[in-house]
Amino acid sequence: MSELGNTRIAFIESMAEIVARDPRAVLVCADSVLVVKGKPFAEKYPNNFFDVGIAEQNAVDCAAGMAACGLVPFVATYAGFITMRACEQVRTFVAYPGLNVKLVGANGGISAGEREGVTHQFFEDVGIVRTIPGLTVVVPADHNQVRQATKAIYKVPGPAYMRIGSGRDPIVDSDTPFELGKIRILREYGKDIAIFANGFVVNRALMAAETLKKEGINAVVADVHTLKPLDEKGIVEILEKTGAVVTVEDHNIIGGLGSAIAETVAEKLPCPVIRIGLRDVYPRSGHPEPLLDYYKMSVTDIAEAAKKAIRIRDGRKK
Repeated sequence: MSELGNTRIAFIESMAEIVARDPRAVLVCADSVLVVKGKPFAEKYPNNFFDVGIAEQNAVDCAAGMAACGLVPFVATYAGFITMRACEQVRTFVAYPGLNVKLVGANGGISAGEREGVTHQFFEDVGIVRTIPGLTVVVPADHNQVRQATKAIYKVPGPAYMRIGSGRDPIVDSDTPFELGKIRILREYGKDIAIFANGFVVNRALMAAETLKKEGINAVVADVHTLKPLDEKGIVEILEKTGAVVTVEDHNIIGGLGSAIAETVAEKLPCPVIRIGLRDVYPRSGHPEPLLDYYKMSVTDIAEAAKKAIRIRDGRKK
């Protein structure tokens, strides 16, 4: 069992640090202050906090108006309520005019829905926002990365979407610095296989690399935390060395990291790609670890996918 951190607390504490330096920054909630652990923030900075009630479309529209007036609003609620219920508002009133609104979606992935089930397991969110032009999309791996990502999207003008978790999110043991728009190489044992991962399953990708190493298969593991803008250069550099890829994400395999990598591979350097993620089904709820295992996102599944990708690559060379 991995040590857990809290991405929701990491976000709200980072917001407090930003507001302490820049009073233009504000937090907009849709009856979601408890969801994002925002009560201490609201009490300390009442003039920088707005709750519009259970009205996510209104929250995004209010944030658009605030941004048009020079404020830097962060809209924080459940990921699906931003990306689905308020999708039109995000697309037409934030992204289209390029307004400086930051969208923060909690309960990203199936592993975050233990308590609330499929209605609050958001495994389509990244696929939805990836299709919206001009929107930065970030999927941090743990609470430490959320702290850095929150400050990074604040510093870059324009609309952004950041996914956070349930508040019980595995910690990735890495001192590799976070840079918006650049992949992080977390392990580089060799060039037998590339494993690209993001979000709250990066720890599983790292464990799979350790398993493979014991079998004499040396992987490079990269955290693709920024899906837009995608670090195509960094990805291609790894592809040129390995020629075979596994992607790992707590998201539908359609539209998210797997799709982004497959698109890059198809255009830049064709090679085998095997995607690990939710395979286009509605999941049941349950404890995160066995739930991910049940839906074929286990460490063993990742390792076996790596072996399969290698076999396909090597078979083509004969």
